[in-house]
Amino acid sequence: QEEKLWDTMKITAYVLGTGLLVFTALMNSVSWYLGYIWDTSGHFWQTTWLKFYYLFDGKEWTIFLIGAALVPSLAFWGFNGILMVADVTGKPTFITRYRIQLGKNDPVDSKRLRQAIYTALYNQFFISLPMLVPMFYIMKRWGNTFSKELPTFHWFLVELSIFTLIEEILFYYTHRLVHLPLLYKHIHKKHHEWTAPIGVVSIYAHPLEHLLSNTLPVMTGPMIMGSHIVSITAWFSLAFITTSISHCGYHLPFLPSPEFHDFHHLKFNQCYGVLGLLDYLHGTDTVFKQTKAYERHKVLLSLTPLSESIPEAPKKAE
Repeated sequence: QEEKLWDTMKITAYVLGTGLLVFTALMNSVSWYLGYIWDTSGHFWQTTWLKFYYLFDGKEWTIFLIGAALVPSLAFWGFNGILMVADVTGKPTFITRYRIQLGKNDPVDSKRLRQAIYTALYNQFFISLPMLVPMFYIMKRWGNTFSKELPTFHWFLVELSIFTLIEEILFYYTHRLVHLPLLYKHIHKKHHEWTAPIGVVSIYAHPLEHLLSNTLPVMTGPMIMGSHIVSITAWFSLAFITTSISHCGYHLPFLPSPEFHDFHHLKFNQCYGVLGLLDYLHGTDTVFKQTKAYERHKVLLSLTPLSESIPEAPKKAE
Protein backbone atom coordinates (compact mmCIF):
# COMPACT_ATOMS: atom_id res chain seq x y z
CA GLN A 1 0.00 0.00 0.00
CA GLU A 2 2.82 2.39 0.92
CA GLU A 3 4.61 1.65 -2.37
CA LYS A 4 1.43 2.28 -4.36
CA LEU A 5 0.84 5.52 -2.44
CA TRP A 6 4.41 6.61 -3.07
CA ASP A 7 4.16 5.75 -6.78
CA THR A 8 0.91 7.68 -7.03
CA MET A 9 2.47 10.72 -5.36
CA LYS A 10 5.46 10.58 -7.73
CA ILE A 11 3.21 10.34 -10.79
CA THR A 12 1.05 13.21 -9.51
CA ALA A 13 4.14 15.36 -8.82
CA TYR A 14 5.53 14.53 -12.26
CA VAL A 15 2.26 15.43 -14.04
CA LEU A 16 1.75 18.64 -12.07
CA GLY A 17 5.39 19.64 -12.40
CA THR A 18 5.42 19.00 -16.14
CA GLY A 19 2.15 20.89 -16.56
CA LEU A 20 3.50 23.85 -14.58
CA LEU A 21 6.70 23.95 -16.63
CA VAL A 22 4.77 23.78 -19.91
CA PHE A 23 2.35 26.49 -18.75
CA THR A 24 5.21 28.75 -17.60
CA ALA A 25 7.10 28.22 -20.86
CA LEU A 26 3.98 28.97 -22.87
CA MET A 27 3.22 32.16 -20.94
CA ASN A 28 6.83 33.30 -21.24
CA SER A 29 6.76 32.60 -24.98
CA VAL A 30 3.53 34.55 -25.45
CA SER A 31 4.82 37.42 -23.32
CA TRP A 32 8.13 37.42 -25.21
CA TYR A 33 6.42 37.34 -28.57
CA LEU A 34 4.06 40.19 -27.72
CA GLY A 35 6.96 42.09 -26.21
CA TYR A 36 8.98 41.53 -29.38
CA ILE A 37 6.13 42.91 -31.52
CA TRP A 38 5.85 45.90 -29.18
CA ASP A 39 9.60 46.53 -29.24
CA THR A 40 9.88 46.28 -33.02
CA SER A 41 6.98 48.70 -33.45
CA GLY A 42 8.04 50.78 -30.44
CA HIS A 43 9.63 53.49 -32.56
CA PHE A 44 6.40 53.88 -34.52
CA TRP A 45 4.24 54.22 -31.37
CA GLN A 46 6.72 56.55 -29.71
CA THR A 47 6.88 58.77 -32.78
CA THR A 48 3.08 58.77 -33.13
CA TRP A 49 2.65 59.73 -29.47
CA LEU A 50 5.13 62.61 -29.81
CA LYS A 51 3.34 63.88 -32.93
CA PHE A 52 0.03 63.78 -31.04
CA TYR A 53 1.61 65.47 -28.02
CA TYR A 54 3.06 68.36 -30.06
CA LEU A 55 -0.11 68.64 -32.15
CA PHE A 56 -1.82 69.94 -29.02
CA ASP A 57 1.27 71.86 -27.87
CA GLY A 58 1.55 69.66 -24.80
CA LYS A 59 -1.73 70.99 -23.40
CA GLU A 60 -2.28 68.37 -20.74
CA TRP A 61 -5.97 68.96 -20.03
CA THR A 62 -6.83 68.66 -23.73
CA ILE A 63 -4.72 65.51 -24.09
CA PHE A 64 -6.31 64.07 -20.95
CA LEU A 65 -9.85 64.74 -22.18
CA ILE A 66 -9.15 63.11 -25.53
CA GLY A 67 -7.44 60.09 -23.97
CA ALA A 68 -9.66 59.53 -20.93
CA ALA A 69 -13.03 60.63 -22.33
CA LEU A 70 -13.26 60.93 -26.11
CA VAL A 71 -11.45 57.77 -27.27
CA PRO A 72 -13.11 55.42 -24.71
CA SER A 73 -16.52 56.94 -25.51
CA LEU A 74 -16.01 56.39 -29.22
CA ALA A 75 -15.03 52.77 -28.48
CA PHE A 76 -18.17 52.32 -26.33
CA TRP A 77 -20.68 53.83 -28.76
CA GLY A 78 -18.99 52.35 -31.83
CA PHE A 79 -19.19 48.83 -30.41
CA ASN A 80 -22.68 49.28 -29.00
CA GLY A 81 -23.89 50.95 -32.19
CA ILE A 82 -23.26 47.69 -34.05
CA LEU A 83 -25.01 45.71 -31.31
CA MET A 84 -28.03 48.06 -31.29
CA VAL A 85 -28.52 47.57 -35.02
CA ALA A 86 -28.74 43.82 -34.38
CA ASP A 87 -31.02 44.36 -31.35
CA VAL A 88 -33.48 46.54 -33.28
CA THR A 89 -33.47 44.92 -36.73
CA GLY A 90 -32.57 41.32 -35.93
CA LYS A 91 -29.80 41.59 -38.52
CA PRO A 92 -27.16 40.55 -39.25
CA THR A 93 -28.11 37.01 -38.28
CA PHE A 94 -24.42 36.30 -37.69
CA ILE A 95 -24.86 38.23 -34.44
CA THR A 96 -28.46 37.48 -33.46
CA ARG A 97 -28.13 33.70 -33.76
CA TYR A 98 -25.79 33.87 -30.76
CA ARG A 99 -28.46 35.32 -28.46
CA ILE A 100 -28.15 33.97 -24.90
CA GLN A 101 -31.72 34.34 -23.64
CA LEU A 102 -33.64 33.04 -26.63
CA GLY A 103 -36.82 34.93 -27.45
CA LYS A 104 -35.83 37.97 -25.32
CA ASN A 105 -35.24 41.37 -26.94
CA ASP A 106 -36.21 39.89 -30.30
CA PRO A 107 -36.44 42.71 -31.29
CA VAL A 108 -35.64 45.05 -28.41
CA ASP A 109 -38.39 47.48 -27.35
CA SER A 110 -37.53 50.81 -28.99
CA LYS A 111 -38.97 52.90 -26.14
CA ARG A 112 -36.90 51.08 -23.53
CA LEU A 113 -33.84 51.32 -25.76
CA ARG A 114 -34.21 55.11 -26.07
CA GLN A 115 -34.52 55.37 -22.30
CA ALA A 116 -31.36 53.30 -21.86
CA ILE A 117 -29.45 55.49 -24.35
CA TYR A 118 -30.58 58.72 -22.65
CA THR A 119 -29.56 57.40 -19.22
CA ALA A 120 -26.19 56.18 -20.51
CA LEU A 121 -25.47 59.58 -22.07
CA TYR A 122 -26.54 61.36 -18.87
CA ASN A 123 -24.19 59.21 -16.80
CA GLN A 124 -21.31 59.81 -19.18
CA PHE A 125 -21.73 63.59 -19.40
CA PHE A 126 -22.87 64.45 -15.88
CA ILE A 127 -21.17 61.77 -13.74
CA SER A 128 -18.12 60.31 -15.50
CA LEU A 129 -16.94 63.53 -17.18
CA PRO A 130 -16.94 65.67 -14.01
CA MET A 131 -15.08 62.84 -12.22
CA LEU A 132 -12.21 63.33 -14.67
CA VAL A 133 -11.47 66.76 -13.14
CA PRO A 134 -10.20 65.50 -9.76
CA MET A 135 -8.58 62.56 -11.52
CA PHE A 136 -6.65 64.95 -13.77
CA TYR A 137 -5.17 66.83 -10.82
CA ILE A 138 -4.32 63.60 -9.00
CA MET A 139 -2.53 62.33 -12.12
CA LYS A 140 -0.59 65.60 -12.48
CA ARG A 141 0.84 65.10 -8.99
CA TRP A 142 2.56 61.92 -10.16
CA GLY A 143 4.43 63.84 -12.84
CA ASN A 144 4.70 61.07 -15.47
CA THR A 145 1.13 60.83 -16.78
CA PHE A 146 1.96 63.14 -19.66
CA SER A 147 5.54 62.03 -20.11
CA LYS A 148 6.96 62.19 -23.62
CA GLU A 149 8.26 58.66 -23.15
CA LEU A 150 5.76 55.81 -23.40
CA PRO A 151 5.73 53.02 -20.78
CA THR A 152 7.29 49.70 -21.72
CA PHE A 153 5.07 46.84 -22.85
CA HIS A 154 5.86 44.70 -19.80
CA TRP A 155 5.10 47.57 -17.42
CA PHE A 156 1.77 48.10 -19.17
CA LEU A 157 0.96 44.40 -18.61
CA VAL A 158 1.76 44.81 -14.90
CA GLU A 159 -0.50 47.88 -14.73
CA LEU A 160 -3.28 46.09 -16.58
CA SER A 161 -3.15 43.21 -14.09
CA ILE A 162 -3.32 45.60 -11.13
CA PHE A 163 -6.15 47.62 -12.71
CA THR A 164 -8.14 44.44 -13.25
CA LEU A 165 -7.62 43.22 -9.69
CA ILE A 166 -8.58 46.58 -8.17
CA GLU A 167 -11.68 46.76 -10.35
CA GLU A 168 -12.71 43.24 -9.32
CA ILE A 169 -12.45 44.08 -5.60
CA LEU A 170 -14.17 47.47 -5.75
CA PHE A 171 -16.90 46.41 -8.17
CA TYR A 172 -17.73 43.20 -6.31
CA TYR A 173 -18.21 44.84 -2.91
CA THR A 174 -19.99 47.97 -4.13
CA HIS A 175 -22.21 45.73 -6.25
CA ARG A 176 -23.02 43.55 -3.23
CA LEU A 177 -23.71 46.76 -1.29
CA VAL A 178 -26.34 48.05 -3.71
CA HIS A 179 -28.05 44.66 -3.56
CA LEU A 180 -28.97 45.29 0.08
CA PRO A 181 -32.79 45.61 0.15
CA LEU A 182 -32.98 49.35 0.91
CA LEU A 183 -30.31 50.34 -1.62
CA TYR A 184 -31.62 47.90 -4.20
CA LYS A 185 -35.11 49.38 -4.03
CA HIS A 186 -33.98 52.98 -4.45
CA ILE A 187 -30.79 52.61 -6.52
CA HIS A 188 -29.86 49.28 -8.12
CA LYS A 189 -33.35 48.24 -9.21
CA LYS A 190 -33.03 50.61 -12.17
CA HIS A 191 -30.16 48.59 -13.64
CA HIS A 192 -32.06 45.34 -13.11
CA GLU A 193 -35.07 46.50 -15.09
CA TRP A 194 -33.28 44.63 -17.87
CA THR A 195 -33.39 40.92 -16.95
CA ALA A 196 -32.08 40.22 -20.46
CA PRO A 197 -29.48 43.00 -20.85
CA ILE A 198 -28.09 44.59 -23.99
CA GLY A 199 -24.72 46.29 -24.40
CA VAL A 200 -25.71 49.89 -23.68
CA VAL A 201 -27.33 48.76 -20.40
CA SER A 202 -23.81 48.36 -18.97
CA ILE A 203 -24.01 52.03 -17.88
CA TYR A 204 -27.80 52.23 -17.57
CA ALA A 205 -27.89 52.85 -13.83
CA HIS A 206 -28.84 55.25 -11.06
CA PRO A 207 -26.28 58.13 -10.99
CA LEU A 208 -25.02 57.14 -7.53
CA GLU A 209 -24.48 53.55 -8.65
CA HIS A 210 -22.74 54.73 -11.80
CA LEU A 211 -20.38 56.75 -9.62
CA LEU A 212 -19.66 54.02 -7.04
CA SER A 213 -19.77 50.80 -9.07
CA ASN A 214 -19.02 51.82 -12.65
CA THR A 215 -16.68 54.82 -12.49
CA LEU A 216 -14.57 54.60 -9.33
CA PRO A 217 -13.50 50.93 -9.72
CA VAL A 218 -12.12 51.70 -13.19
CA MET A 219 -10.50 55.03 -12.24
CA THR A 220 -8.84 53.93 -9.01
CA GLY A 221 -6.15 51.69 -10.51
CA PRO A 222 -4.60 54.33 -12.78
CA MET A 223 -4.75 56.92 -9.96
CA ILE A 224 -2.90 54.59 -7.57
CA MET A 225 -0.31 53.64 -10.20
CA GLY A 226 0.18 57.13 -11.60
CA SER A 227 -0.24 55.73 -15.09
CA HIS A 228 0.61 57.29 -18.42
CA ILE A 229 -2.32 58.78 -20.35
CA VAL A 230 -1.83 56.19 -23.11
CA SER A 231 -2.21 53.38 -20.55
CA ILE A 232 -5.32 55.11 -19.16
CA THR A 233 -6.81 55.40 -22.65
CA ALA A 234 -6.22 51.72 -23.39
CA TRP A 235 -7.60 50.65 -19.98
CA PHE A 236 -10.73 52.82 -20.13
CA SER A 237 -11.48 51.66 -23.69
CA LEU A 238 -10.93 48.02 -22.72
CA ALA A 239 -13.16 48.43 -19.64
CA PHE A 240 -15.94 49.93 -21.76
CA ILE A 241 -15.73 47.15 -24.34
CA THR A 242 -15.58 44.29 -21.81
CA THR A 243 -18.53 45.58 -19.77
CA SER A 244 -20.49 45.98 -23.01
CA ILE A 245 -19.66 42.38 -23.95
CA SER A 246 -20.76 41.12 -20.53
CA HIS A 247 -24.12 42.88 -20.97
CA CYS A 248 -24.62 42.45 -24.71
CA GLY A 249 -26.87 39.37 -24.57
CA TYR A 250 -24.91 37.57 -27.30
CA HIS A 251 -22.26 34.87 -26.78
CA LEU A 252 -20.21 35.71 -29.85
CA PRO A 253 -17.32 33.64 -31.23
CA PHE A 254 -13.78 34.44 -30.03
CA LEU A 255 -14.95 37.07 -27.50
CA PRO A 256 -15.04 36.74 -23.68
CA SER A 257 -18.06 34.85 -22.39
CA PRO A 258 -20.95 37.06 -21.16
CA GLU A 259 -22.79 34.11 -19.56
CA PHE A 260 -21.58 34.98 -16.05
CA HIS A 261 -23.05 38.48 -15.84
CA ASP A 262 -26.04 37.64 -18.01
CA PHE A 263 -26.95 35.04 -15.38
CA HIS A 264 -26.72 37.75 -12.71
CA HIS A 265 -29.37 39.79 -14.55
CA LEU A 266 -31.52 36.70 -14.84
CA LYS A 267 -31.28 35.56 -11.18
CA PHE A 268 -30.14 38.76 -9.34
CA ASN A 269 -28.39 37.02 -6.38
CA GLN A 270 -25.50 35.28 -8.17
CA CYS A 271 -22.33 36.34 -10.02
CA TYR A 272 -21.66 39.81 -8.59
CA GLY A 273 -18.08 40.25 -9.78
CA VAL A 274 -16.22 40.69 -13.04
CA LEU A 275 -13.66 37.87 -13.03
CA GLY A 276 -15.55 35.55 -10.69
CA LEU A 277 -12.67 35.28 -8.19
CA LEU A 278 -14.54 36.89 -5.30
CA ASP A 279 -17.73 35.07 -6.23
CA TYR A 280 -15.80 31.84 -5.82
CA LEU A 281 -14.36 32.91 -2.46
CA HIS A 282 -17.74 34.10 -1.14
CA GLY A 283 -19.77 31.26 -2.64
CA THR A 284 -21.94 33.57 -4.73
CA ASP A 285 -21.58 31.42 -7.82
CA THR A 286 -22.81 28.07 -6.47
CA VAL A 287 -26.20 28.17 -8.21
CA PHE A 288 -24.57 29.37 -11.43
CA LYS A 289 -22.22 26.36 -11.40
CA GLN A 290 -25.20 24.01 -11.44
CA THR A 291 -26.62 25.42 -14.67
CA LYS A 292 -26.14 24.98 -18.40
CA ALA A 293 -25.04 28.62 -18.48
CA TYR A 294 -21.95 27.59 -16.49
CA GLU A 295 -21.16 24.90 -19.07
CA ARG A 296 -21.44 27.58 -21.76
CA HIS A 297 -19.25 30.00 -19.82
CA LYS A 298 -16.18 29.75 -22.05
CA VAL A 299 -14.74 31.37 -25.13
CA LEU A 300 -16.61 30.09 -28.18
CA LEU A 301 -13.99 28.80 -30.63
CA SER A 302 -16.38 27.69 -33.37
CA LEU A 303 -19.25 29.22 -35.33
CA THR A 304 -21.89 26.95 -33.78
CA PRO A 305 -23.84 28.84 -31.08
CA LEU A 306 -23.41 27.35 -27.62
CA SER A 307 -27.18 27.57 -27.17
CA GLU A 308 -27.31 24.83 -29.82
CA SER A 309 -24.36 22.69 -28.72
CA ILE A 310 -25.22 23.04 -25.00
CA PRO A 311 -28.99 23.68 -24.96
CA GLU A 312 -31.08 24.21 -21.88
CA ALA A 313 -32.71 21.06 -20.48
CA PRO A 314 -36.34 20.78 -21.63
CA LYS A 315 -38.83 22.00 -19.04
CA LYS A 316 -40.77 19.31 -17.24
CA ALA A 317 -44.46 19.15 -18.05
CA GLU A 318 -46.63 20.24 -15.14
